[in-house]
Amino acid sequence: MSLAVVYSRAQDGIAAPLVACEVHLSGGLPGTAIVGLAETAVKEARDRVRAAILNAQFDYPQRKVTVNLAPADLPKDSGRFDLPIALGILAANGSIPREGLSGCEFIGELALSGELRPVRGVLPAVLRATRIGRRVVVPRDNGAEAALVSGADVRIADSLLAVCAHLSGRAELAAAKACAPIAAAPMHAFDLADMRGQQQARRALEIAAAGAHNLLLVGPPGTGKTMLASRLPGILPPLQEHEALELAAIRSVAGHDNDIASWKTRAFRHPHHTASAVALVGGGSQPRPGEISLAHHGVLFLDELPEFDRHVLEVLREPLESGCISISRAARQAEFPARFQLVATMNPCPCGYAGDPSGRCRCTPDAIARYRSRLSGPLLDRIDLKLEMPRVPHAQLRDATSGENSATVRARVVAAHARQLERAGKPNAWLVNREVERDCPLGSPLHALLDRAVERLGLSARAYHRVLRVARTIADLAASASIEAAHLSEAIQYRRFEG
Repeated sequence: MSLAVVYSRAQDGIAAPLVACEVHLSGGLPGTAIVGLAETAVKEARDRVRAAILNAQFDYPQRKVTVNLAPADLPKDSGRFDLPIALGILAANGSIPREGLSGCEFIGELALSGELRPVRGVLPAVLRATRIGRRVVVPRDNGAEAALVSGADVRIADSLLAVCAHLSGRAELAAAKACAPIAAAPMHAFDLADMRGQQQARRALEIAAAGAHNLLLVGPPGTGKTMLASRLPGILPPLQEHEALELAAIRSVAGHDNDIASWKTRAFRHPHHTASAVALVGGGSQPRPGEISLAHHGVLFLDELPEFDRHVLEVLREPLESGCISISRAARQAEFPARFQLVATMNPCPCGYAGDPSGRCRCTPDAIARYRSRLSGPLLDRIDLKLEMPRVPHAQLRDATSGENSATVRARVVAAHARQLERAGKPNAWLVNREVERDCPLGSPLHALLDRAVERLGLSARAYHRVLRVARTIADLAASASIEAAHLSEAIQYRRFEG
């Protein structure tokens, strides 16, 4: 029979739908046709595959070769199908046995010499193949990344000839192994002990880290806003394995190398204020993840927030609520996870010195209003903690002692994070409204306190629930089973600044 079927995986967002590479040899003029909604890079595979087969010392069939990539309505791109197409042709021609093909999936781009080159998006494919119990054969350079999946049967190969030898039973392919031990996240290079003063801001940073809350720091230049935010990675709790795999899959799809030694470290993305909306949320004719997805289960830090284009900032509103982003194009649609923590800084006015005791600010009220209007009310409403950082006098800063280091603060954060996972299976910032009512009960006196704050500060229903989530995190940091008046009062004070 001159028909062979080889399995592979396409790339659709961070999904990896199964693709059956069907190869049929028939009579007629010699030639190769690739069908199944194949884009240019896939159609060009016929030339790469032909050269690779010949250079591997196999005969290319002098017959009409038809390659069908099923399902036919799923777009296929990149060179990831080179290896399965080549194996399908060789199996259909009788050069290699068909028996071992059904239990394996193959991914890899072929050089003209027959060597295998790495491709992006291998990790999602390995995850899906492992769930149905199939072995996966990938290029050697993708092996360390593929080995991150626990229980996966991944084999690595250097060339088409090595894969054929494996399928023929003449040689065994090596199993993929991580190139470094999988360990917990290392401590960050920047330490909180470097900060002097700004105790309230340090406290807000600790609360934000413990509950994955969004944070906005407002203050004049030189008050330590960026310095403080850059120390956040050093106090964040480590990623769980399933969270780390989700982030690694996103990075794989984006074409970024995964650092195997620190793969459980939470992402800290710091895009420049000239970044476009597409750079933040992702996009392109073949949709790829943007900064918010690369910050999944981590932090998106936007320094000098009002300097970003307002349209760029507004695209953050939906993913801040939903935790995902859907990208629609004329021919393609993709959905990427984007459960990120927003941390931002800004000055109080264009010159940065509004309210400074020196009185050096010369900005008019209209200029200040225009500056702050770059941040819309709905966006500010989604930020849990807003804090003004005043300028600390130099003499006081010089004489101030160093505060707690990152290791000490991180221990409290990890303990509070563990309480949240035990109680709800997620950080407090991710609680939906019914979970807030379940996990954040208040007595009558505290309800009255919160009602007065809502009325005085003009808080929305969204802000009401966010205050409760922050109060729950403060209680977790204090190892308190219930929310007390001090916890609720502290949470309320972080809503006083509304832009």
